[in-house]
Amino acid sequence: MSDVNKTIQKWHASFRKGTDFDSWGQLVEAIDEYQILARQLQKEVQSTNSSNFTEDQKKTLGKFATCLEMRSAALQCTQSQEDFKLEDLKKLEPIIINILTYNKDFPYDVQPVPLRKILAPGEEENLELEEEEDAATGMGYPEAFTSRVPALQGTLLPRLPSEPGMTLLTLKIEKIGLKDAGQCIDPYMTVRVKDLNGIDLNPVQDTPVATRKEDTYIHFSVDIEIQRHLERLPKGAAIFFEFKHYKPKKRFTSTKCFAFMEMDEIKPGPIVIELYKKPTDFKRKKLNLLTKKPLYLHLHQTLHKE
Repeated sequence: MSDVNKTIQKWHASFRKGTDFDSWGQLVEAIDEYQILARQLQKEVQSTNSSNFTEDQKKTLGKFATCLEMRSAALQCTQSQEDFKLEDLKKLEPIIINILTYNKDFPYDVQPVPLRKILAPGEEENLELEEEEDAATGMGYPEAFTSRVPALQGTLLPRLPSEPGMTLLTLKIEKIGLKDAGQCIDPYMTVRVKDLNGIDLNPVQDTPVATRKEDTYIHFSVDIEIQRHLERLPKGAAIFFEFKHYKPKKRFTSTKCFAFMEMDEIKPGPIVIELYKKPTDFKRKKLNLLTKKPLYLHLHQTLHKE
């Protein structure tokens, strides 16, 4: 079997693995698999040395990667009215198997994302280390701003319906303190609710991009509606806040730091929580403070109970 056929076979296996996870309801695993495959396809599309695929075939692969991203996004935003469904994605399986002979129009009106970094989970930190090494040696990347998809409008979800005797939590993200706050491009927060094993309990939500920066603070002033009644959260659950910003030299969105709240910290009123160095440790095993300076994430909590 030729190398290119082995690659296609590997892609197809990854696709089947992702759709199987998706159909079994293992959404976190499905999202990871879709993002890994999307990144692999995008890498092939962007390669200037590869002669394995024609330009038309690369364009098809790019559109395929876009659909993987759309399905991944749909799984993270369960109340979207324009979900890209699993059935829609499964219709693309013959394309990935027969990419060398596929000559029909792509079934969906989508466009490949040009020159965009799609990172596999955990890969972002490796690129961060590369960037630090480049800076130390004087090597750098051209100052080229390319297409990116920051959370300009966010993916915030509405408050759940109230239930007698049950409590809902609204978290207002007021501001975050960072020594280089003014240098952060398109900053936003990703909010996740995790169990002790680091498994998502709720849909992931992104805030809109923050537009106000003042001294060492980036102001958000945005409400996050936690998508589960507090009484239904398991023991040991925590709410995580990942601060993200765009890095033009690397052409991808990076996690700068994170913070988290545990269940015993949930009480009405303001709260200030510490910032930790990436990578985000959802299991809370190895935590390292971002800085010794008094810089924190400022939140305000509101409890709703009938």
